[in-house]
Amino acid sequence: MMTIDTHMMMVILAAAVATYLTRAGGHLVISRFKTIPPRVDAALNAVPAAVLTTLVAPAFYAGGTEVKVAMAIGLIMGLRFSLIPMLLSGWGSAILLRYLMG
Repeated sequence: MMTIDTHMMMVILAAAVATYLTRAGGHLVISRFKTIPPRVDAALNAVPAAVLTTLVAPAFYAGGTEVKVAMAIGLIMGLRFSLIPMLLSGWGSAILLRYLMG
């Protein structure tokens, strides 16, 4: 039988509320502008890179050699090919390296 951890449920609900408020608040703030100022536009353009960094950096730091090599392969493939070949090469190389390195 499965039990529900109350603490974890509260964390998940708090994260959901924070995500909703962030998105709704951002929409409300941006909708107030007739034109988006250049500094706001530059800040909004930096968001995807910041989000990607928060996802990749901890995995690179905490991962083993196979993770670092797979990320390097993905980076090199990303410089030459589109998103799907980059993801497949990084993912495939991580699987293969984990299998080979035990």
